Amino acid sequence: MIFDYTIRYYRGHGPEEIKCSVELRPGANVIAPELPKGKLWSVKGTLRRSGSDRERIFINGYQTWTYCPEHGRWDKIRSFKPLPKTLVRHFGLDRYGDYYFVDYPESAGFTHGESWCYFRKGAHYELFASLDERPGYTLFEYDAHRGLLTVERDCRGVLHGGGAFHAFDLFLAAGAEDEVFDAWFRALGVKPRTTEKLTGYSSWYNRYQKISEKTILEDLEGCAKVLRPGDLFQIDDGFETAVGDWLDPDLKKFPNGLKPIVERIHEKGLKAGLWLAPFVAQKSSLILRDHPDWLLRHEGEPWRCGSNWGGFWSLDIDHPRVREYLQKVFRRVFDDWGFDMVKLDFLYAGAPFGNERESRAGRMMRAMEWLRELCGDKLILGCGVPLMPAFGLVDYCRISCDVGLDWNDRPIMQDVNRERVSTRQAIGNTVFRRQLNGRAWLNDPDVFFLRDDNLKLSGREKQILATVNSLFGGLLLCSDNMGRYTPEAEAAYRQLLRNRDAEDIRVLAEGKGLSVRYRLDGKEHFLRIE
Repeated sequence: MIFDYTIRYYRGHGPEEIKCSVELRPGANVIAPELPKGKLWSVKGTLRRSGSDRERIFINGYQTWTYCPEHGRWDKIRSFKPLPKTLVRHFGLDRYGDYYFVDYPESAGFTHGESWCYFRKGAHYELFASLDERPGYTLFEYDAHRGLLTVERDCRGVLHGGGAFHAFDLFLAAGAEDEVFDAWFRALGVKPRTTEKLTGYSSWYNRYQKISEKTILEDLEGCAKVLRPGDLFQIDDGFETAVGDWLDPDLKKFPNGLKPIVERIHEKGLKAGLWLAPFVAQKSSLILRDHPDWLLRHEGEPWRCGSNWGGFWSLDIDHPRVREYLQKVFRRVFDDWGFDMVKLDFLYAGAPFGNERESRAGRMMRAMEWLRELCGDKLILGCGVPLMPAFGLVDYCRISCDVGLDWNDRPIMQDVNRERVSTRQAIGNTVFRRQLNGRAWLNDPDVFFLRDDNLKLSGREKQILATVNSLFGGLLLCSDNMGRYTPEAEAAYRQLLRNRDAEDIRVLAEGKGLSVRYRLDGKEHFLRIE
């Protein structure tokens, strides 16, 4: 397979370029030409491959929430371009994904994404994947009209000191699903940090930020009747006075602090988890008010990450005071309060762009390595993070957007962005990122529900969500007060635990149809998703 590529760079007196052509072979292909000192402008190449209308195409999305199902050859990926620009700017809708550094053609026959992609015909996979994202995200775009796969390094503006430059580090394989993905992870040298499947509870999707010592202890008593020793009880967003102010919980909600609650969780034989968003601060936080110099700036302006909590901004992970502060935060969480696991959210905010010293992907990898150092051997659940920079560094990782209390959110929200809340889209990502489970980490497909109150999902929709999560998730969390389960709901919960022993799980995805077959207790089971 012939790969033609061009490197464009500056050496102070104008643009220069190097044109190269190499033959790619199955396995690892490190393409590292010699470059003089200069500033990189673009590194882009093309592979010609003819497709067919029977072929399905997957290209990984930017971060965990980005919707990225298998596409047909003539599908298109939509952004929020139909929305007014003033609305996009006001809510920061372009800050959640790759919109500000990747062009969205918005045309049928174009698909794009980051880090890896595959073309599937039946049970045969053709995988194209990166072996190293530190020099810059590997961007893939497939043009079905011309039969071209474009591969690009996201490294514009990075200074190169001269010598060999890893223009691309590519892995190619063809064969059965397990065969090609096992081979890729062997070539990466990445293994999951844990093989322990974890089950438990999250406070978020029943109470959201309306939690308190009273409600948490009420839920704990209920969950302890159903959960098993070693399961997880996770306190999500809402314990803090403002996002970014982590050192002291809101004493109006938690007058005795968090340590006594952790002790109660441990008394029940459960692991204690806590939600944090370490790289951001919301508009009303003391951090943002008292330390504006801690904010990450781009072209002189603080970088806004989105609209949550009335607006939130990135902290500069290289600022000495930020580093001191987060070191203190994690000591407080683990050593003083006694938590066993942290769910670290909105992590994409650590590296929204690069600089002359490193690419945005290199910065993201460095941020994740630092979090691993801060947490030591404690468990990390990653969320809202570009995927490949987190490989092998987190124990569990979200691979979908947030589920909702309904199937696909309101129609007005369906054009917002690829990272929006959607139960339907979360299920799609859980199915189509299944290959990461047990290879990069254990997958977190987000929560399921068995309750009937405070929910708009139908019984059928709840069944689909819960079954998919139990079959494909390494982390299986509900967000119900389990003490209120009827005998029927508790029996359904026990069945979900048994589903985790299912064998011969097969995804049947052709055209618009999506279903799952699996074997359990010697019987064949079939689940139609859409």
